[in-house]
Amino acid sequence: MEAEDGLETAKNAILDAALLHVPFDGWSEATLRAAVRDSGVAPGLAKALFPRGGVDLALAYHARGDAAMQEKAARANLGMMRYSERVAALIRFRLEAVEDKELVRRGSTLFSLPQHAADGAAAIWGTADKIWTALGDSSRDVNWYTKRATLSAVYGSTVLYWLGDDSPGHFATWEFLDRRIENVMRFEKLKADAAKNPLVKALVAGPMKLIDRIKAPNLPADLPGQSRR
Repeated sequence: MEAEDGLETAKNAILDAALLHVPFDGWSEATLRAAVRDSGVAPGLAKALFPRGGVDLALAYHARGDAAMQEKAARANLGMMRYSERVAALIRFRLEAVEDKELVRRGSTLFSLPQHAADGAAAIWGTADKIWTALGDSSRDVNWYTKRATLSAVYGSTVLYWLGDDSPGHFATWEFLDRRIENVMRFEKLKADAAKNPLVKALVAGPMKLIDRIKAPNLPADLPGQSRR
């Protein structure tokens, strides 16, 4: 446990030091070298913690933002909100966890590169998963995937809008977010109404049998960081 705490301390020290260099050098090998120098962490340990250099630094920063969102969500009183409002609140918490837009802008540039696009998509999917988990989502069928795919699209488009938003308090971004979620809710209502239609039910009976076989992934209980309660 002490060894794990030591590694986490070193990782955070490097990441904290890197944040000063990212606006100038991006999430790059140059930033990692400067962060290692400034943090005093041994270069060999830094290489082990961030083997792919800048991209691993960027992913660590993204994970830190997710953790901050989860902590704020755990403290927030969301019980009186409608479900769509809770989703919007958590996306807002996630964006408000960012200290400097330039850090995200540089990350967006990095993950737009073909060789890192999969990492970027996985990071956004992970954020969507954490939001649904924080909201108590218990789906284990195909809805587990569709919820996260839909929210990933909403979150990704909101981030891009937010990066260019200079309105006071990011008011325009929150309006944009509300519109996107409203569009999703309308689509979900159309799906629900269609599912009640006898003709539609007959047409999709065959495909639905296949879809019903799709289940959410079952992760091993002994993964690092998981709690056994």
